[in-house]
Amino acid sequence: MRSRLYALVAAGGFRRYATYRAATWAGVFTNTVFGFILAYTYTALWTQRPHLGGYELPQALAYVWIGQALLAAASLMGGGFENDLMERIRTGEIVTDLYRPADLQLWWLAADLGRSAFQLLGRGVVPMAVGSLAFEVAVPSPWWRWPAFLVSVFLGFVVSFALRYLVALSAFWLLDGAGVSQLSWLAGMFFSGMLLPLNLFPGTLGEVARALPWSALLQVPADVYLGVRSGWDLLVAYAFQAGWAVTLLTVGRLLQAAATRRVVVQGG
Repeated sequence: MRSRLYALVAAGGFRRYATYRAATWAGVFTNTVFGFILAYTYTALWTQRPHLGGYELPQALAYVWIGQALLAAASLMGGGFENDLMERIRTGEIVTDLYRPADLQLWWLAADLGRSAFQLLGRGVVPMAVGSLAFEVAVPSPWWRWPAFLVSVFLGFVVSFALRYLVALSAFWLLDGAGVSQLSWLAGMFFSGMLLPLNLFPGTLGEVARALPWSALLQVPADVYLGVRSGWDLLVAYAFQAGWAVTLLTVGRLLQAAATRRVVVQGG
């Protein structure tokens, strides 16, 4: 019964964002335009420096459009559930959520996965298709790399949720989590590989960036798509993403328990 409940919550999250048609088409337009700007920039860069980061130009262009496809879906620039949750914490409405016969973390996870699924379909497919028509973009081969890529994308969604859940929970102590949210947004943009592939980061900076959880949002799925991760390395990539997901969800669970005790103490 609980699994059916969370499935319904996920479906509700999908339908909720599907109603914002104007916003969806505006997002598609923005992602496509920004993708063209990055694609031309990458073309100029890779023309001067072939094999940069271990990528050929078609792979680098594919990276650009994967980033645009995942930009909203993985909330690389924020804009997911965390603002709603922080507002409910600030106003005290979170008490109602805690009385629900459902786990707070799983409820928001299900809703966010529904949102991510819609954003991937609604704002990801069209820019990726347009980019593939306009540029020579690498395509996964053999066929099974597509489902392997989608598994990595799903794991990235879970890691993204777990990171943003921690940000949202900070409102229990800070009341206004805007500052933490901004820091998380900046870290996500830089360390996910959204600005530049993490393979281009030099030395220790590159090693640290690739070891942080934000790399699971874009860099790892992109490498799975491009065939950089295959065989044993593919399993290692999944283990990396799943490890961060479990770790961050566990930390979120502990903070949730501490926050719940805080609500009980303050509320009597």
